[in-house]
Amino acid sequence: MALYQTGIVADANPAALFLTFNQTRSDGAQEKVKAVLSKIPALELLFNQSNPGANLHIVAAIGSAYWSQLNLTGVPSELQPFPSLENGEMIAPNTPVDLLFHIRSERKDLNFMLAQRLTTELGDAVELVEEVEGFRYLDSRDLTGFVDGTENPEGENRINVAVVGEEDPDFAGGSYIHLQRYVHNMPFWNKQPLKTQEDTIGRTKADNVEYASAAKAMTAHTKRTSLKDEQGRSIEILRHSMPYGDTRECGLLFASYCRSPENFTLMLKSMIEGDGSGHCDHLLKYTRAVTGQAFFAPSVAFLESL
Repeated sequence: MALYQTGIVADANPAALFLTFNQTRSDGAQEKVKAVLSKIPALELLFNQSNPGANLHIVAAIGSAYWSQLNLTGVPSELQPFPSLENGEMIAPNTPVDLLFHIRSERKDLNFMLAQRLTTELGDAVELVEEVEGFRYLDSRDLTGFVDGTENPEGENRINVAVVGEEDPDFAGGSYIHLQRYVHNMPFWNKQPLKTQEDTIGRTKADNVEYASAAKAMTAHTKRTSLKDEQGRSIEILRHSMPYGDTRECGLLFASYCRSPENFTLMLKSMIEGDGSGHCDHLLKYTRAVTGQAFFAPSVAFLESL
């Protein structure tokens, strides 16, 4: 298999930065973007050699619409725009951007240093769209108080779930990324009784025990996102989501990595459109997505060839 960017499957870190950019129309912008993308694997190596134990990772990904603008060789077979969905007040908007740099490590200062290095090298070739700082909250919980990412694949299965294989040989080693920034209505959530919160998620809050399937409401978050394919196999994604925020606004930066974008799309449809009987994800009563972006993170060799 082609060598994938390490941040696609590496275990979680306590600190992250999600940087999204659009290319400008400045002279030589496209060439400068390609030059910086080609240096990403070497930059990651340099920072880790200089800072042992930091476990720093950076994933560089190209937006679904921007891919064709870069005049790259070929197109990943399943690359498509973010699946915009709407059902009443439940909305998943499509807010496309050109580039994503997902930086994470054990040290917030190194994330900041690498982000500065990137923005300096990109210069006027890009304009920053969003810079979101993610952090580990308590014992890997969402700001709602529930443990997040419990169903993530483990071990070698992380590669099987998140990394494109020989089904698309020209883009093996890559990964499809979907990014959403959710804003939580914490005052409304915090007013809910514990039982309402637990029924909404489908897990107990303190000890993170999943409800038995028969005990889950059809509107529970874990019911709406626990899907099977036609062969009865679990439909999985690798989540690298992290809480973010300040005293004015907070929520979850949701990041899905997968070898096929279809898995994320099926989950999102199950949450928003429901099961055809009106059962949508009631967690969306307490949080709303304000961004939605689709990317492809190519292999190390692909980046280095730019």
